Amino acid sequence: MSTPHRARKRFGQHFLHDPAIIERLVRSVAPGEGQSLVEIGPGQGALTYPLLDEVDHLQVVELDRDLIALLRERIAPERLTIHESDALRFDFAALADGRPLRVVGNLPYNISTPLIFHLLDQAGAIADMTFMLQKEVVDRLTAAPGGKDYGRLSVMVQYHCQADYLFFVPPGAFQPPPKVDSAVVRLTPYATPPWPADDPAWLARLVAQAFSQRRKAIRNSLKSLIDADLFAATGIDPGLRPDHLTVADYVALANASAGAPESQGARS
Repeated sequence: MSTPHRARKRFGQHFLHDPAIIERLVRSVAPGEGQSLVEIGPGQGALTYPLLDEVDHLQVVELDRDLIALLRERIAPERLTIHESDALRFDFAALADGRPLRVVGNLPYNISTPLIFHLLDQAGAIADMTFMLQKEVVDRLTAAPGGKDYGRLSVMVQYHCQADYLFFVPPGAFQPPPKVDSAVVRLTPYATPPWPADDPAWLARLVAQAFSQRRKAIRNSLKSLIDADLFAATGIDPGLRPDHLTVADYVALANASAGAPESQGARS
């Protein structure tokens, strides 16, 4: 008989165990036959087993060898493909095989933001992502302009995806309980962004620079990258702070400045 697995701090492990929350999460994903489903960080299988009740086959990405051994012991290989890898370096797009991926997971809080950016780089291979995250992160992902939670993460995720806050999850739903609240979010990548950037890398550079000085007026935080005349050309008030500009505003500034000498110099 296997010994119980103890959560490891270095992996940021908090195992989901509340049956009502698990059921609600599976209903939110609503997996269907023939879909390519990938779970990040299956842990002890709290979500894995209910997902396998809905689909014939599931792929998982897990780094902890002890947990991998537990899953291999309990689930037949024809039903579960285990990729022993760090999700931050994993090539998710390689799994698509002509079918867009549906990605799900109770993500470790310590890697959630870089992991989301890693997945956005592969968004063309992904149909949707449903994640359990620290509530503070979900608030940032779904924030509207003008609020304290609106920042670089909000703009870049909402450029690529429709972001929907689904439901709240209390600490007691996990073992061990984390010291923070959690929530579930769905990110659905756009086939074509509502406001397409001519150069997405330049947009990302502008947004990062803007929010590096989020308390300054946008004309000051971006003065090293774009000409002041562009604010008038795009109809954007240069006195606004970075957290008051919409995704469309940032795209307009990026597109207006994409070919300017400042942008070329900033990227060199």
